Amino acid sequence: MEQLNTRQLPYLLNRQQAADFLGIDPVTFDKVFRRHRDFRCFMIGKQARFTVEELTSFVRLHLAD
Repeated sequence: MEQLNTRQLPYLLNRQQAADFLGIDPVTFDKVFRRHRDFRCFMIGKQARFTVEELTSFVRLHLAD
């Protein structure tokens, strides 16, 4: 799998981009991240968008041990 360069990513990531950034399947992303009550996203219309900062912060606070 190719390493993602965050400089090449848009500021707001869609579900697939967020899952790719984390190195997980989109279904796993939904189960682990999107269902957690503390996970924040931006809604643009009906589409959820995520920032790299929020993703990394969430992992540090909730998943890293």
